[in-house]
Amino acid sequence: MAMPAAVGSLQVRVGAAVLLAALAVWAWDGFGLRGALRETAIDAVLALAPPKPAPLLTVVDIDSDTLARYGDWPWNRAQMARLVAQVAGGEPAAVAIDILFAGPDRHSPAAAARRIAAETGRADIADLVPSLPDGDALLAVALARRPVALGAVLETVPTPDFEPLTPVLASTAPAPTELWRTAGASGPPPMLRNAAQGLGIIAIAPDGDGVVRRVPLLALAGDAPVPGLAVEAVRLAEGAGALILDGAQNVLRIGGRVVPLGTDGQLRLGPALPAAWAARTVPAHRLLSGSADAASLSGRVVLIGSSAVEVGALRRTAGNPAAPSLQIQADAAAALLAGDVAHRPGWLAQGETAGALLLGLAALAAVAALRPLGGLCAGLGAGLLWMAAAVALVLARGLLVDPLGPPVVGAVTLAVALAMGFIETEWRERRLRSRFEQHLAPAVVARIAADPSALKLRGELRVITALFTDVEGFTSMTERAQPEALVAVLDRYFDRLSEVVVAHGGMADRFVGDAMLAFFNMPLDLPDHAGRALACALALRAETEKLRREPAFAALGFGRTRIGMETGPAVVGDVGGRRKLDYTAHGMAVSMAARLEAANKDLGTSICIGPGAAALLPPGAARSIGPIAVRGRAAKLEVFIPAGDREPPGPG
Repeated sequence: MAMPAAVGSLQVRVGAAVLLAALAVWAWDGFGLRGALRETAIDAVLALAPPKPAPLLTVVDIDSDTLARYGDWPWNRAQMARLVAQVAGGEPAAVAIDILFAGPDRHSPAAAARRIAAETGRADIADLVPSLPDGDALLAVALARRPVALGAVLETVPTPDFEPLTPVLASTAPAPTELWRTAGASGPPPMLRNAAQGLGIIAIAPDGDGVVRRVPLLALAGDAPVPGLAVEAVRLAEGAGALILDGAQNVLRIGGRVVPLGTDGQLRLGPALPAAWAARTVPAHRLLSGSADAASLSGRVVLIGSSAVEVGALRRTAGNPAAPSLQIQADAAAALLAGDVAHRPGWLAQGETAGALLLGLAALAAVAALRPLGGLCAGLGAGLLWMAAAVALVLARGLLVDPLGPPVVGAVTLAVALAMGFIETEWRERRLRSRFEQHLAPAVVARIAADPSALKLRGELRVITALFTDVEGFTSMTERAQPEALVAVLDRYFDRLSEVVVAHGGMADRFVGDAMLAFFNMPLDLPDHAGRALACALALRAETEKLRREPAFAALGFGRTRIGMETGPAVVGDVGGRRKLDYTAHGMAVSMAARLEAANKDLGTSICIGPGAAALLPPGAARSIGPIAVRGRAAKLEVFIPAGDREPPGPG
C-alpha cells in the first residue's frame, strides 16, 4: 500500500527530529552509555580474533601452591632474591616484576638489627649489621644480574623524591593525549631502584563498569612521564635506553617498535583466555625447587608476580571475573611484543558521529522512497554494513571502531520513521477501539478495526453456551458496606471473573450489579464450548472462593458466587443504533442461564446446568438432580450439577 504524501512528510519530520535528538544524546554521552555500549561491543569483536603466535614471553607465578610450600605472603626480600636469581640464571632478555617493594626491607636479620639498634641505642648491635644477611642487598645483587624493571604505583599526593628511571624524549611537540595523571608516584627503596634498569607503573584502573580493559603505556606523575610496566619490559628486551614520544604521529617508539598512543596513552586489551595464560606460565615453586629448567627462560621476556587469591591482585576483565594483574600485564607485554596493538585515534569519535548521521539519513531516505518492507531492509542493511566494516577494521587493523553505536542511532531513526508511516492506520484503529471497546468483545473490535465498513455486524443464528453468575446476599451486603470499599471489591471481583472467562475462550459480555453474563462459541467458533463453559464455571467458583478469603472481601461478608449455564440457539449480533452498538446474544439459552443461576438458591447448589448444555458435555461430566420448576416454562426442567459436586438436599 502506497504511503500518503502527508504521512511521508510526517515520517521525514518526526524521523529527522528523532535523529537530531539521538545524535545530541550520542555526542553528549552524559551517562557514559555511548562508551559502555562501544566497549562491550568491542569486547565481543576482539573475542573473535584468531589466536596469534605466542611471543617469547614467560610468566613466573608465585601461586597459592608456591606460597603453601615456601611461606605466606608477603615474602621477605631474601626469598624474593632467591627467585629472581633463579630466573636471572636462565639469562632472559628482560625481567619485569609486578610487585611493589615499598620501603626498605623489614624482615631480614640486618633489618631487625638496625631497628633494634635504633630503638635501644646499642652501638654493638649496630656494628653487627654489616655481617648479617640483608634482604635488600641480596635482592639488589639478584636484580643486577639481568635487565630488570621494578614496579611503581601512582599516588594522589605529591612525591618530590620520586624520579623515573627511563627518560621519555619528545621528538616533536608533545602528543595530544589525555594521559593518566596523578600528583605523584612511589617506587622501591633506593638500593633496589639503583640495581634495576627499569621502573614501570603497575597500577591498573577499571572502566566505569568495573571492567579492566587497559593498562597504561605512559602516565604522568606530577609532570614526569612514567612508562607502564609492560612498556618497560619490552624496552629492556629491545635494549633501548630511552622511550621516544612522537607527538606528530601520536606514537610511542620503544626501540624499533612503534606503538599508537590513542587519546589516553593506554593499551586496549582484548579478552584473554585462561588457557593462554596456562601455556606461558611457570609456577615459581618449580624454579625454586629445580623441577623446571631455568634455561628455558633464555632470551625471553619474563614477568614475575602472583596470582594467589591471598595476595589480592585480582581484577575483573572482559574475559574473566577474577584475572590476576600479573596476567593482565603479561597480556599487555605480549601485545607489544607481537605488534598487535589495538588503538583508537582521536578523530575516530567524530568519524563515528558522522557515520551515525549518515546512517540516520539513509534510514529516512529509505522509508521515504520505498515501501515499508523495502525501507526496513535498506535501513537495516546499511547498519549491518557498518557493523561488518567495523568488525573487519578491528580484527584486521586494530582500529577500535564502534560497531554498535552508529547502527543503534540509525535503527532508532528507522524505527520511528517506519512507525510514522503507519500512523494513519493506527490513528483510525485507535478511534474505533476507543469508541467501541467498552461495548464489544476484543475479537469483535479487531474485526471492525480491520474492516470499518462492518460497523453494523449482521445478525446470525448460532448455538451458544450462556453462563450467568450472581453473588449470594449481595443486596444486604450493599446496605452495610462503605461505598468505596464495595466499589474496590467489585472491581477486583469482576476483573478476576473476566480473566477466567477469557482464559477459557469465552466472552465476558456485560456486568449488571453483581451479575456477569458470558458467552461461549461467539463471535467465533469454539470447539467443545459447553465443556469450556463448565470448566470456566468450576474455575470461577474456585477463584471466587479464594477472593472471599481475602481480607477486603471477608470484611464485607462477601457471599458465594452462584452460576447457571445453558446451551441453545440464539440470535447473535448488534443491537442498538450506530451511536451505541451492543454485540450480544438473545435467546432462550440466555434466559435459562439466568434462571438456572437463581435456582441454585432453592437447590442449595452453586453451579446449575441446563439440559441443553449437559447433552453436549462429555459422559460423566455432569449428573442429573432431577426436574425442577423454572419460571417461564410450563413443564418442569431437568437440571444437572458438576459430577464432582455433592448431591443437594432437594428443592425448598
